[in-house]
Amino acid sequence: MSSLRVIGDIGGTNARFAVAESGRYRDLLHVEVRKFGSLHDALAEYLKGLPPASRPVSEGAIAVAGPVLGDRVALTNLAWSFSVAELKKSLGLKSLAVVNDFAATAMAVPHLPEGDRFLVGPACPQAAGPIGIIGPGTGLGMSALIPNGREWVLVAGEGGHVTLPASTPEEDEIVRVMRTRWDHVSAERALSGAGLVNIYQALCTIDGRVPEALTPADVTDRAIGGRDATCARAFGHFCAMLGAVAGDLALTVGATGGIYIAGGILLRFKQALAASAFRQRFESKGRFSSLLAKIPTHLILEESPALLGLAHVPIAP
Repeated sequence: MSSLRVIGDIGGTNARFAVAESGRYRDLLHVEVRKFGSLHDALAEYLKGLPPASRPVSEGAIAVAGPVLGDRVALTNLAWSFSVAELKKSLGLKSLAVVNDFAATAMAVPHLPEGDRFLVGPACPQAAGPIGIIGPGTGLGMSALIPNGREWVLVAGEGGHVTLPASTPEEDEIVRVMRTRWDHVSAERALSGAGLVNIYQALCTIDGRVPEALTPADVTDRAIGGRDATCARAFGHFCAMLGAVAGDLALTVGATGGIYIAGGILLRFKQALAASAFRQRFESKGRFSSLLAKIPTHLILEESPALLGLAHVPIAP
């Protein structure tokens, strides 16, 4: 009988907890992280509320939005930090793995059913090799999977903090405006929920008017609904810049097996993404455009791909 595993995907705004067994998960619970003082408190409350059929839990796998470089882990966009060893002990677990959230998302890709992959751009049936994962959410995550025989080697990184590229005169202006707020304008400053609003605000500044106090959902809803031309421009730049950065990732890791886009922002707007400049900018890499044209790009439709990945992450005792 396989061990029951508590899994958790901890972002800057929300956390998702579940119990995994034999590569599948159940008992899914979404919580707002601001309601808890620590990861231990949130996990302990989740475990306390599990039904008898989902107990006892003997191991855990947690994905966090931030770098995992040792025992002490701090989240990038949330004031939580913890010791892996202390968390394991306090929860009474025999083993506990902690990985970057997009490392966990990457681990899900080989296990995604075809129905959870939405193709953006041309089909590339002969594609094989390394895979890149990118996802705008509260922040911008990136990771990669490298094939090693029948296994995959996971490469976690912090690619969301690379310097934001500009490819058009208006994007030059957007970056210029953002640079008045931050010394380093990272890709995450544009390609995230807050980033979409940053683009909108920059466009308003460029146009010489005061921006409204909009949320990311306001910007996307107005853009898709055709009710606000500036929001539509912001969403267009968001998709185009995402394509450019996704293409950079593909070249950097040699992702001939494809690029997969995760993150909740685009799930409701997959057709708008497909109709945007995303794919054109993905391929627009000068002498290497023909190589990018052979790399497929997919939007992951699974709502919690990191949880699926955590159900498969190897855990050492």
